[in-house]
Amino acid sequence: MKMCKKPEKKRCTAILLAGGQGTRMGAKIQKQYLLIQNRPVLFYSLYTFEKSEVIDDVILVVGAGQVEYVRKEFVEKYDFTKVTCIVEGGRERYHSVWEGLKEVQAEGGLEERYIFIHDSARPFLTEEIIQRAYNDVEAHSACVVGVPSKDTVKLVDEKAFSRETPDRKFVWIIQTPQVFDASIITEAYARMMSRDTIQATDDAMAVENELHIPVHMTEGSFENIKITTPEDLEIAKVFVRRCFPEL
Repeated sequence: MKMCKKPEKKRCTAILLAGGQGTRMGAKIQKQYLLIQNRPVLFYSLYTFEKSEVIDDVILVVGAGQVEYVRKEFVEKYDFTKVTCIVEGGRERYHSVWEGLKEVQAEGGLEERYIFIHDSARPFLTEEIIQRAYNDVEAHSACVVGVPSKDTVKLVDEKAFSRETPDRKFVWIIQTPQVFDASIITEAYARMMSRDTIQATDDAMAVENELHIPVHMTEGSFENIKITTPEDLEIAKVFVRRCFPEL
C-alpha cells in the first residue's frame, strides 16, 4: 500500500501586542499589567501561546522603555521560552504591528510562515481558537477570528440617525488573532505604512485595502473578550476560572 507523506506544518509566529495605554480603564498602570486572579492580563495569552502545539515562536511588542521590565517580570519569571524577541511598539496599534513584522522580515523565510497577530488585552485565547485559525489560514491565506453578532446592528449618519439595518446573519464582531501568510501581511503593511494617511483599524483592513485579498472569518468565542473598562475586569474574574482551571 502506498503511503502519502503528510505535509510539514508551516512555522507559526505570534506577534503579541502589549503596548497599549488603556486610557478607558482609568487605572494608573497599563491594562496589560493589571491583575486577574493574581496574574497580569499579559500573562494569559503568553501562557496560551507557550502551551500551544501550533505556535512556534512569539515576538512580543511592548511600550516604550518597557523591554527589560517585560523580559524580567514575564519572560524570565514565567520561563516563556517561545518568546524570541521583545521590541518597542509605536504610537498606534498599526505602528506596533509593523515593528513586529519588521522583525519577521529580518529573519526571512516569509513564504514558509504564518503570522498570528494578537492583542494581549484579550487574555482568554484558547488552543481551539488557534487551531481553527491555523486550519483556515492554510485554506484561505488570510483569516480573522470573530463571532456572529448577537444584536441587531444599525448604521447611522453623522447626526446619529439610523440609515440602515444590515442583516444580522452577515454581521460579525471582530476579535484577534488575525492570521495571514507572512508574505501577504508584510506586503500589505509595507504598502500601508508608505502612505501619509492610514485608516485601517485592524490587520484585515490592511490586506483588504492594499492587496484586495478576501479575508475569511474564523469562529472565535464570546469569552474572547477585550479588557477595556473596569467592568471587563469583573467579567474576567469569572472567565479566568473557566478558561484556566489548572492555574
